[in-house]
Amino acid sequence: MTKLNHHRTGSGEPLVLVHGVGSRWQVWEPIIPALAESFDVIAVDLPGFGGSEPLTTTTVSTLADALVGFLADEGIENPHLAGNSMGGGIVLDLAARGLARSVTAYSPIAFWDTPGRIWCQQSLGRAKQLTRVLRPAVPTLLGNAAGRSTFLGLVFGKPWALDAQVAVDTVEGLLGASGFDAALASFTEFRLPDRSTLDDIPITIAWGNRDILLTYATQSRRAREVLPGARHVTLPGSGHTPFYDDPDACARLLLDQLG
Repeated sequence: MTKLNHHRTGSGEPLVLVHGVGSRWQVWEPIIPALAESFDVIAVDLPGFGGSEPLTTTTVSTLADALVGFLADEGIENPHLAGNSMGGGIVLDLAARGLARSVTAYSPIAFWDTPGRIWCQQSLGRAKQLTRVLRPAVPTLLGNAAGRSTFLGLVFGKPWALDAQVAVDTVEGLLGASGFDAALASFTEFRLPDRSTLDDIPITIAWGNRDILLTYATQSRRAREVLPGARHVTLPGSGHTPFYDDPDACARLLLDQLG
């Protein structure tokens, strides 16, 4: 059995939501109520993140394998898949294995060049180191808009607008993610599947134009070049993790798959 902590709600065609590195299923909370009106929504914690136990060896690929095992154990066949960041790379990987009805990827990994990948890895690694040092002061620092803007602008397009408790929980999720370091290091070796394996299903790639982690200007352009048959969408005013920045637009992209 592949046990993953998860949140399941709603009814309809299955939709599996996959978070990014250092995150957890709750990152999808702003859009889950809208999605649950039309989908059987399954938001998972990957191994070593949130409430799921870690793997012995953690890479993007072994996390993808664990998700495949979870879907099989739960009897979830041919779901719609959505992923953010590392989760975006994972759902594209599962799609290439023939396991997806559709894919929606928000700022997915691996459309970078080498400097872009290194920037991502180093930025996230240093962010974790800084927040670990400042952990006792995190509630105070994130209790005001200026603090949230300073510390969370790497991943949110409008960090000042975040609820203070959501901001604190985001940081605690990062610090509590035992799989973070190994998964982040494995970005170096991860490669997207050959695009010919993705030709037969609907794919949407969405990018917030305030994404400074997987930079919008360069990586969204490369995604258009690599996957010309996909639908490519810009989310104005959104950052790397756009669900709090523009929940309505993020939900609509997924609801479109029912059209």
